[in-house]
Amino acid sequence: MAQEAQVDSLSFSVLASGSSGNCTYIESAKQRILVDAGLSGKKIINLLAEIDRSPQGLDAILVTHEHIDHVQGVGILSRKFNIPIYANRATWSVMETMIGQIAPENKRFVEANQLISLGDIDVQTYSVSHDAIDPQFYAFQKGKKVFAMLTDTGYVSDRLLGQLANASAYLIESNHEVEMLRYGKYPWSVKQRILGDKGHLSNEDGALAMSQLIGQATKHIYLGHLSKDNNTKEIAMDTMTRLLQSKDFAVHQDFSLNMTDPAQSTQLRKL
Repeated sequence: MAQEAQVDSLSFSVLASGSSGNCTYIESAKQRILVDAGLSGKKIINLLAEIDRSPQGLDAILVTHEHIDHVQGVGILSRKFNIPIYANRATWSVMETMIGQIAPENKRFVEANQLISLGDIDVQTYSVSHDAIDPQFYAFQKGKKVFAMLTDTGYVSDRLLGQLANASAYLIESNHEVEMLRYGKYPWSVKQRILGDKGHLSNEDGALAMSQLIGQATKHIYLGHLSKDNNTKEIAMDTMTRLLQSKDFAVHQDFSLNMTDPAQSTQLRKL
């Protein structure tokens, strides 16, 4: 039994999540991966150190889309530590001018709705609805353990609900509280963008999506990409908790609810 657990072992830490920068770390016994690197290289190195990891061991950086809060440190990390970068062709076409020169052997292509293997981890890619050229996110599988990521999307399609259901752990977007956004200081054009189909999930939207994704295998849920101006951790957590409880989920019993932070890594979680 112990040997089987080791075979299935998959761990992750949300190093940073928010409009100031996004970066998530995933590892197995044989593979170490970053999803996005939306902070300075120095900051990402420091965040990795918080979970006792270093960039020297990284095998890949997977990019979701070209927004600066997802790619700021991609180029410097790849050049300094010789790390391959994976993104779809459309994202590369925009991102390449933003991240600087990349060694040809470290420029890798992966399109949406593909299943690829990175070492001993299977990676499922899937499109989301966001105001980028071709945004895609990733789910990571090792044995029976699955970690699925779903932020930076204006809505969650029925296709994604079916595709990502019953994962072991989720990073789900809880970007804003709708009334805080509506009456906040942002220009109306920005509010429309965030509230639109290519914007971000509100607290309630994220909670509704989770209510349809949770399955018997689900043990951990992380709330991510909170707006610093139009949300608080307390409001996001309360919305998720109340909505799931209203649908008879045993919150903090059958699974945990966890917050992320824009400047502090979460504990390295083994599934």
